[in-house]
Amino acid sequence: MKKIVPTKRPLWLAVVIVSLSLCQVAAEGFRAGIAVRNVTPDPLLPVSGGVGPGHKATEKMGELTVRAFVVENGGVRVAIVSADFLGFPSVLGNRVRAKVPSIPPENILIGATHTHSAPDCYGFPDGTGGTAANLEYLDRVCAAMAEAVNEAVEKLQPASLRIATGEAKGKIAYNYYAPQLYDPRCHVIQALGADSKPFATLVNYAIHPEVLGAGQGILSPDLIGPLYDRISESGGGTGIFMNSAQGGMVTADCRGPDGRDIQTWAECVRIGNLLADEALRIVGGAPVQGSPPVFCAHQVVRFPVESELLLAVMKASPLKLAPEGADTVSTRVNLVNLGTAQILTIPGEALPNIGFYLKRKMRGEQNFLFGLTNDAFGYILTKEDWGSFKRYDYVSRTCLGENTAQILIEQALALVGSSPAPAVRR
Repeated sequence: MKKIVPTKRPLWLAVVIVSLSLCQVAAEGFRAGIAVRNVTPDPLLPVSGGVGPGHKATEKMGELTVRAFVVENGGVRVAIVSADFLGFPSVLGNRVRAKVPSIPPENILIGATHTHSAPDCYGFPDGTGGTAANLEYLDRVCAAMAEAVNEAVEKLQPASLRIATGEAKGKIAYNYYAPQLYDPRCHVIQALGADSKPFATLVNYAIHPEVLGAGQGILSPDLIGPLYDRISESGGGTGIFMNSAQGGMVTADCRGPDGRDIQTWAECVRIGNLLADEALRIVGGAPVQGSPPVFCAHQVVRFPVESELLLAVMKASPLKLAPEGADTVSTRVNLVNLGTAQILTIPGEALPNIGFYLKRKMRGEQNFLFGLTNDAFGYILTKEDWGSFKRYDYVSRTCLGENTAQILIEQALALVGSSPAPAVRR
């Protein structure tokens, strides 16, 4: 057998090789960071539960926040941002993206929790020629959101992930139109630091956070605030919530024994705590993914606007949600692979059947849908359901058009098919 003789190298060359190796590890290793900003208006502003005038707020329960979770690996960096509002249009999101130099704009995913107890971010007409939207406040929100993303980048640290999907058990959500037609699955991503302790927990679940609703004059993150508190108190680190396919009408199950809704802060706490406990249970036993790869792609999708109501709102808004004379809108749909998970964004409130179908066609071991993300164009329902039932009259009128779902599904699944599959556990 030939004897192998070690090659002698100058000490300086060995140092260079070691340094290059360390740099390569730093560049390719998985890192994550999370940051939060409080955006509760002081003094309080009117709250919005949908199209129409706002409702004067006389008190608050909890704090409104914007949260940014940033991940990177292999030179790819992605920001997942959540905001405690009914929706967050792309015209505002683009202001945020312009203030974040370290992440490509198309890699910044901005979603809304969909609380019905926060200020108007659309500029809905109030019926008297004005709007309840406060433009100065919205500028401050955009600045705070950008600050959160930039801070999350600064706080990037070597990390690993736990990712899991499971049924969230208990009295959390139901479909107001047909109680059992909703997705009970909860999808969770948890980031662990070098000490193996969680510092961030992302919860993805379909629910309307409208326990309190807009009519009580209470400004609040609704059940999402207690969800965050419980995650932190239970050792899950900083929480971040991304809604899912909760359209038509997957809402919080706050029904009392008499069938009437219990619209109290205590009920927000009950549901938020239960969802947090279930999310932590689901992810708790998941295997650790040491260096999960990160991939991000996007597709610009254009939708015709057939809804007279939505077109009027977009044209009347001081935010200029639609160009003058336009009868179409375009938005960006993102696909993200994160470890064994695949994430697809939806620019509105997709009905549960659409959510089930998309998840079934996606390619991850865990498939996440981020609803109300990058835009929030109202409800998304199939052409078979659009305008077909009296029960669906409102959701049809607040849907862009008959073919909205078909266009979204085709474009989204084309993006899924043209992108690499997520990692596979070994």
